[in-house]
Amino acid sequence: MKHEERKDFDKGAAQWDANPGRAKLAHDVADAIIREVSPTREMDALDFGCGTGLVTLRLQPLVRTITGMDSSEGMLAVLGSKVHGQGLVNVRTLFTNLETGGKVNGRYHLIVSSMTLHHVPDPAGLIAQLSGALLPGGTLAVADLDSEDGSFHRDNTGVLHPGFDRERIRGFFEQAGLTAVREITAAVVIKEIEEKGRREFPVFLLIGKK
Repeated sequence: MKHEERKDFDKGAAQWDANPGRAKLAHDVADAIIREVSPTREMDALDFGCGTGLVTLRLQPLVRTITGMDSSEGMLAVLGSKVHGQGLVNVRTLFTNLETGGKVNGRYHLIVSSMTLHHVPDPAGLIAQLSGALLPGGTLAVADLDSEDGSFHRDNTGVLHPGFDRERIRGFFEQAGLTAVREITAAVVIKEIEEKGRREFPVFLLIGKK
């Protein structure tokens, strides 16, 4: 099920964090990244598709710097307000819209992206860009839904892919020159789906080295 219309993330930014399930998923993914990658204070990190920074700020105390990159100015404004309110000096926000010619700028030891890939028209192209922004020896960690039937989102506007086959994403990693590619289940989201009952939606985390 594909909805080509772009989702207005600016409109929902102010209330984004009020969804407890969304916050839990972000924390579960961030905790899986922390366990699997072991970020250090020598790392400069990028959170691509950072939204309001739920993953960004979970990683922030563990790295030297972290950049939150997103195509929604509203989401970045919420993250910027958190950064200012907490007096954080190692976090910056960066607006980039790949669909209008934006690029993934900078070089990083660690790049993460959570629940962004299914909104991207060209997942292979994005992974190639993210890989290209890694420093030698750097790590890319991408989390998203396993293939599903379109039930996960109540509103599928802007959902271009109903999840992914893990082997397909592994192939994109390898095509982008990443090695030692591995995957785990980072989280399982449980939802009550109208007329379908209780459903479990696994979220994978794929990790590769430059």
